[in-house]
Amino acid sequence: MAEIFYVGVDVGTASVRAALVTREGLLKSTAQEPIGIWEPESDHYVQSSTEIWEKCCTVVKKVTHGVEKSQIRGIGFDATCSLVVLDQSFQPVPVSQEGDPQRNVVMWMDHRATEQADRITKNGHRVLSRVGGVMSPEMQPPKLLWLKENLKESCWNKASHFFDLPDFLSWKASGSLTRSLCTLVCKWTYCPPEGWDASFWTSIGLDDLLENNFSKIGSVTSPPGSPLGDGLTQEAAADLGLDPGTAVGASLIDAHAGGLGVIGADVKGFHLPCEGQPITARMALICGTSTCHMAISEQPLFVPGVWGPYLSAMVPGLWLNEGGQSVTGRLIDHMVKGHTAYTQLQEQVQQRLPFAGENIYSYLNNHLSSMANSCSAVDLLGSSLHVWPDFHGNRSPLADPTLKGMVVGLSLSQTLDDLALLYLATMQALALGTLHILEAMKEAGHEIRTLFLCGGLSKNNLFVQIHANATGLPVVLPDQTEAVLVGAAVLGACASRHYSSIQEAMEKMAKVGKVVQPDREVQSFYERKYKVFLRLLAHQRECQALMSQR
Repeated sequence: MAEIFYVGVDVGTASVRAALVTREGLLKSTAQEPIGIWEPESDHYVQSSTEIWEKCCTVVKKVTHGVEKSQIRGIGFDATCSLVVLDQSFQPVPVSQEGDPQRNVVMWMDHRATEQADRITKNGHRVLSRVGGVMSPEMQPPKLLWLKENLKESCWNKASHFFDLPDFLSWKASGSLTRSLCTLVCKWTYCPPEGWDASFWTSIGLDDLLENNFSKIGSVTSPPGSPLGDGLTQEAAADLGLDPGTAVGASLIDAHAGGLGVIGADVKGFHLPCEGQPITARMALICGTSTCHMAISEQPLFVPGVWGPYLSAMVPGLWLNEGGQSVTGRLIDHMVKGHTAYTQLQEQVQQRLPFAGENIYSYLNNHLSSMANSCSAVDLLGSSLHVWPDFHGNRSPLADPTLKGMVVGLSLSQTLDDLALLYLATMQALALGTLHILEAMKEAGHEIRTLFLCGGLSKNNLFVQIHANATGLPVVLPDQTEAVLVGAAVLGACASRHYSSIQEAMEKMAKVGKVVQPDREVQSFYERKYKVFLRLLAHQRECQALMSQR
């Protein structure tokens, strides 16, 4: 009998990836293509949905090359929670003043609508209770309001369809306008089973979205992994190089796909504190450009400053709370590449490339090890340098986009050692930010006992170990390093009906690869460093208050 495959497609911030995945969750092949990002103004980030779909088709054709089409039974898509705007004929509509219609995607990290988000928060509508009490500029309502207020003629009046990017992809594939509960619940204030709250949209000045039963933003919904339409349309099948009718699963936001790819793994025999406990004892961290912290519960838990609770947004029938850090991988890059010694670092790595195959981060990890003597942990090198990591605002648990980054403990020295220490302090700050989120979730009723990490930063051994050390929790890494792609493939598997539920598919397709235990020797160090971390926050807020006085 011929082997059965599923295709998972992941649209990240700067690239599109695809994987051919077996029924057991093993990756047979992967492919990646870059996608463009434009910044027409400060804090404005835009993309092209046309280019994104073209790159999806390219990577799918690459990973399925040489495989019989009949062996591919389902396809699933995940993507960033960016906003796609199309007109009545499903053609792109510009989202910037420059008016290029091909640039029709407001990216997830676009913060142009901060003022609109503040107004929505001050409005105090009841839907805010499901987003931690504060409307983020990274959600869709403030972005929609910005488009109406600033691009009424060139965009708002021409727009007939507003999609979250994951739903745009599933529509392109299946022709179905059904929206995923993941996107609508997490980013648009939709709340099952009641649905849209018309009074919210009216209260913020977007009552025109109520027309035709909310057709512009979604009249029909389904849980992630539900089969859409009749599968791939003739046109999409031709674009992707697959058979028409191949099952298409309702999509996920990229971070949530990563959650599916790790959080349901069978942990028997690994002696973890979550073994024998419900899945609610686990938290998934999807660590890339930004980091999302996914925790699920059987009953709704309201966590101040943390998004949710969202019903069936990741795992059908369970409630999701979603914490996050707006920049993590991007912050590490910013700190390292902006340092004076970065050129020296590149030269050192280039000299070693033919022998060790190192990148700048594995080199820095090794350099830090050499700086620490054999009797002490690398972590202790960060005792006199401290970072507050909110260079792009705080998503959780403070929900304050106005916060800025801080570095305390700098000297005039600018050596490679200093660069390595700044890199270390930045990773420690990100891990303490995770601890900050965990503390807020614990106070609200979550009982997290184990962390499950995936995404690009999970391949950095020191980043992973610091997270275990700072939180005091064991960290599980997936058997397949591209867990987000496995999660996307889970959607295709469910849509094909080869698994009866998301939960069954997660358990069969997600596997434990490695367990990283916390180093108890540095526990007291991180207890002290966390106190410093919180004092940095207090100091910044005190400075803000002083400077706001007249």
